Amino acid sequence: MSSPEPVAQPLRRRGERMRLAVLAAAVDLLSSQGLAGTTVGAVARAAGVHETSVYRRWGTRENLIMDALTTELDSALPVPDTGRVQEDLLTFFSALALLLGTPQGWALLRLSVEHDTTLEDRRGPYWSERLDRAVLMVRRGVERGELAADTDPGLVIEAVSGPLFVRVLLSGAPLDDTLVRRLVELALDGARPRTE
Repeated sequence: MSSPEPVAQPLRRRGERMRLAVLAAAVDLLSSQGLAGTTVGAVARAAGVHETSVYRRWGTRENLIMDALTTELDSALPVPDTGRVQEDLLTFFSALALLLGTPQGWALLRLSVEHDTTLEDRRGPYWSERLDRAVLMVRRGVERGELAADTDPGLVIEAVSGPLFVRVLLSGAPLDDTLVRRLVELALDGARPRTE
């Protein structure tokens, strides 16, 4: 008769060490088990911390997953500055399309739509900060004269990102570099200076 495996005692982690261990465990579980398998208990066990510590810090599973994914994805989605707005947008949105094709990217997008909060909260700091970062690329293009002075930077970003989100959430159609290039070209064609 075999003896049961010993249960590892949670480590005494606090502060930033605990936060980083929990976030890394959440991202690993999302990759291997998907959204359904990423429970607070599973994350706590994988991180070697008490489940109550996770609840105390994040409150809900959704808050934990959102923090884990945004931390991971923010580092994977830097805002490029190549000196050309078209190259910046291609680089940024190609990276976004690649991420949206991963379990983490899909989970973040799904959570942002299904999160049990008000619409106001969904448009809160998470999305406004990321849209502001992306808008910077278009503003630089306007400043360099690549785009018309009256270009709406937010609309350009929405024109490219919207179809990517629709494909992930609704149609399941593939995301690839050809699609990203065509979306960027379409958006920029509408924003380039017009010659009379």
